[in-house]
Amino acid sequence: LAPAAWSQDRIYRCGNEYTNNASQARERGCKLVEGGNVTVVQGTRPASAAASPQGGGAATAAPAASPSNAPRVDANDQRARDSDARAILEAELRKAEARLAELSKDYNNGEPQRTALELRNPQVY
Repeated sequence: LAPAAWSQDRIYRCGNEYTNNASQARERGCKLVEGGNVTVVQGTRPASAAASPQGGGAATAAPAASPSNAPRVDANDQRARDSDARAILEAELRKAEARLAELSKDYNNGEPQRTALELRNPQVY
């Protein structure tokens, strides 16, 4: 049991990053992590973060593009798709506005329609 605990190198914490490279940790002023094992899963960095250390910043990074194996769409086809999508969204908007008007009419500013009994005797209302 004891050799398994000794098998892990010393781990240093540098802000939100962890490293087991002692010389790099000394240069950056990292702190030694003591007690318990640390499991770190390496992830990928965003493209803008990879470009910023080179002095270019995110402004010079290439914009997000579709994968190279994605099928190309003709400009006219894309315009047709866009106009179809716009027509669908406008139809949904008109439908939602009609529903809002119907509900607003039913709500009547919080004053329900008075019945004949309530009109004759306002105290009942």
